[in-house]
Amino acid sequence: DLQQVMVSGPNLNETSIVSGGYGGTAEGIIPTSSIKGSSMHHSNSSNMMAEEAMRGVAVEKFDMMKKWSLNTYKCTKQMISERFGRGSRTVDLELEAQIEVLRDTKRKYENVLRLARALTNHFYSMVQTQHALGDTFADLSQKSPELRDEFGYNAETQKLLCKNGETLLGAINFFVSSINTLVNKTMEDTLMTIKMYENARLEFDAYRADLEELNMGPRDAVTIVRIDAAQQQYQVHKDKYERLRSDVSIKLKFLEENK
Repeated sequence: DLQQVMVSGPNLNETSIVSGGYGGTAEGIIPTSSIKGSSMHHSNSSNMMAEEAMRGVAVEKFDMMKKWSLNTYKCTKQMISERFGRGSRTVDLELEAQIEVLRDTKRKYENVLRLARALTNHFYSMVQTQHALGDTFADLSQKSPELRDEFGYNAETQKLLCKNGETLLGAINFFVSSINTLVNKTMEDTLMTIKMYENARLEFDAYRADLEELNMGPRDAVTIVRIDAAQQQYQVHKDKYERLRSDVSIKLKFLEENK
């Protein structure tokens, strides 16, 4: 009866999932505590994986900051040593002379570009004035019959000057565009590569000086390990310096051939 069902029914405080319906065997009963435990275990595993990933990112960022700080310190030390004449620097006399010529040429072309733009603005204003003057003379030739021929001649003259002026203005605009591309794209791209080359040169000399300093000191187990590490860093920065020096030489040659 109903009372018996209520007494012998499942305990709602310990909810179970029964396989095969109510009244099935114990083999088909899956306690919900096991499901909750599995879910909690999965959640804990996910949290641990997320924490491990965050920890890995933090360690990577710390290593990057450490390397950057060390590199900055070495380069600053090398720069100060060079400035006060205590440190040596790698010099490529031929390449540095070409770089100085490029910088001087860029300054001169920038001045040409500035003047050409000013000429374009002034000439454009003059052409617009000629156009307006031609229209005015044409209008006067219609309203002044006694001076129609004179005003008509002046109107045609101004229109012809305006037409030729527009042709010349187009040529000037093309010249300005070409100079602008040369100065602000081609030369600027080469100077950006030169800046990278100069930074690589400073880094190379900084690690070279560091290696030379270690080689002049006493030799023990710790020092030998440091020398090996310094030798590896020296080779890395030497390769970078030589690669960028080659890039600069190629771009300077390209500029020279396409003046």
